[in-house]
Amino acid sequence: MKVLISLPDELCSRMRATIPQRQRSKVIADLVRGEVERREQELYQVALAVERDEKLNAEMAEWEVTTSDGIEAEPW
Repeated sequence: MKVLISLPDELCSRMRATIPQRQRSKVIADLVRGEVERREQELYQVALAVERDEKLNAEMAEWEVTTSDGIEAEPW
């Protein structure tokens, strides 16, 4: 897939000077992959922390009674 992105002129010039033309896509893909994996791991750790939060879980359990409003779903 091709993606159009914007980079600062100075950074683009440095990239062109140091990374051979036929290697740029791989280098950029590797950098983006690493960043995505890092952020996914951070989100996973946050989700685990939320799951383990006893106070939050107790509060959520109190709200469970409100999930059924007594209105039957309409079959469309």
